[in-house]
Amino acid sequence: MTMTGLMRQAAAVSLGTLCLATLAAACGGGGGGGTTLMLYSGQHAQTTEALVQAFERESGIKAQVRFNDEDTFANEIVEEASHPKTDLFFTENSPPLEFLQEKGLLAPVDPSTLRRTPARFDSPDGDWVGVSARVSVIIYNPRLIPAAQLPTKILQLASPKYRGKLALAPGESDFLPIVTAVDHAYGPARTLAWLKALKSNAGSHIYPDNETITDEVNRGVVALGVINQYYWYRLEAEVGADGMRSKLAYFSPHDPGYVIDISGAAVLKSSKHQAEAQKFLAFLVSKQSQEIIAHSQSFEYPLDDGARPVAPETPFSQLRPYPISIAQLGDGSTPLSLLQKAQLL
Repeated sequence: MTMTGLMRQAAAVSLGTLCLATLAAACGGGGGGGTTLMLYSGQHAQTTEALVQAFERESGIKAQVRFNDEDTFANEIVEEASHPKTDLFFTENSPPLEFLQEKGLLAPVDPSTLRRTPARFDSPDGDWVGVSARVSVIIYNPRLIPAAQLPTKILQLASPKYRGKLALAPGESDFLPIVTAVDHAYGPARTLAWLKALKSNAGSHIYPDNETITDEVNRGVVALGVINQYYWYRLEAEVGADGMRSKLAYFSPHDPGYVIDISGAAVLKSSKHQAEAQKFLAFLVSKQSQEIIAHSQSFEYPLDDGARPVAPETPFSQLRPYPISIAQLGDGSTPLSLLQKAQLL
């Protein structure tokens, strides 16, 4: 998610330090001299707040949160390596965590915590744990394009028949895994040509984030776009079912446009509160936290099979995404390079 998206969904939440469940204390207070953890979060503010508040009640450990774009935070953490400022990092996507893992800045996650989620959703090296998931989908407005004319393959979006009909948010962090998947399937030359065609097809409908795509398609400004599914459900919760003019569709099973993104969390190796920070990771994958995620208006998929989202989404077990691993999704450098070469960034 871009900074614009985070500002919209956080609403009145400050992008500075936010002290949760300590309204009577000044920011930075640890309460009775106890430990106070610092968390950098690129995740949804509403979900993060609920999780941190529950953790504080459960553990008695205080937590402060800063919200910002996850890529910005990843770069900050590297810059702060000699004078670390955070204990934990919570992201929407895996590439920023993999980037920090490659830099050697993450601490190993307790094995008991890793066992709470399927291994394919965790760090390949055991340095961060998967917490929740989202899936890429097509959003479209039936008044502008009938379902029969939708693409079934991600490469089909390059067709001239979608010129002027496609909305695109190339700077959106959720778009990077799709570019990575296309590159993994078809190679860099074909991926670059595809991106250039998308730029041409989108024309004036290149937007800063998926929130804008969702809103513009729903209002009938543009016919279709590719987003993660939760944006549509969040808009529906905001405007009501009667306000929804758009619908969702999936790419063909195992197509590179059909990608699952994993949200994860890590403890910084530099944290002076390793035991307490590891408790926070364990809490994120606990039954209690997974139920919070399932019932939040972030509309992400919990990774606990027993926690079912409240929205009538396609069950997680029934999704048929492109088979790309966390390791293959990498650190995000490959899609960034391709987007820059296509002059989309």
